[in-house]
Amino acid sequence: MKVLIIEDEVKTVQSLKKGLEEHQIQVEFAHDGHTGRQMAASGNFDVIISDVVMPKLSGFELVRSLREAGTATPILLLTAMGATDDKVTGFEAGADDYLVKPFEFKELLVRLRALARRGKEGAAPKTILQFADLEMNLDAKTCHRNGKKIDLTPKEFALMEYLIRNQGRVVSKTEIAEKVWDINFDTGTNVIEVYVSYLRNKLDRPFDKKLIHTMFGLGYVLKEEE
Repeated sequence: MKVLIIEDEVKTVQSLKKGLEEHQIQVEFAHDGHTGRQMAASGNFDVIISDVVMPKLSGFELVRSLREAGTATPILLLTAMGATDDKVTGFEAGADDYLVKPFEFKELLVRLRALARRGKEGAAPKTILQFADLEMNLDAKTCHRNGKKIDLTPKEFALMEYLIRNQGRVVSKTEIAEKVWDINFDTGTNVIEVYVSYLRNKLDRPFDKKLIHTMFGLGYVLKEEE
């Protein structure tokens, strides 16, 4: 595995580099967002680790810029900013995972390996998923309901894809966290509820019939109203 670390704290970079190399992981690094963006765009990395608060370019701006340029490398944001709003901002920008400082090195290692596996799986096959009057084109990354185009962010699209693939089955928050975010569910965060609310605002409220239903104490299910 080859990892790029973008972090302005020298001691943090040195510590991460030492720990990762002990696990046979190649490491390159940059100490500001601008340099990191150039390296990320030109290098062949399996995973990118980026701080959020950095000189020249913030982590959020870095992620957004890379995604707009077509860089698909999995990105893990590593930061002391742990509020739900900060996590949502990171995911909306295009980050794949979010780890709050301080953290256990073992947890970082597990998440890096999960992200690297995801990156190697490649793009989703060309296919269209349908449920009721909802249609998702996985190749074009488009979503329509009743013929109307619905604009979804990458994480909203990933969550909706998981729900439609599991239509009629109740999926728990823990399962969503593991399968959509590749993280262990943290009961102290409401990121999943926030994203379900986003989907409902776009896919349910403008239409007559609800598709996304809450099963209290169990999770969520995609089904047609009776």
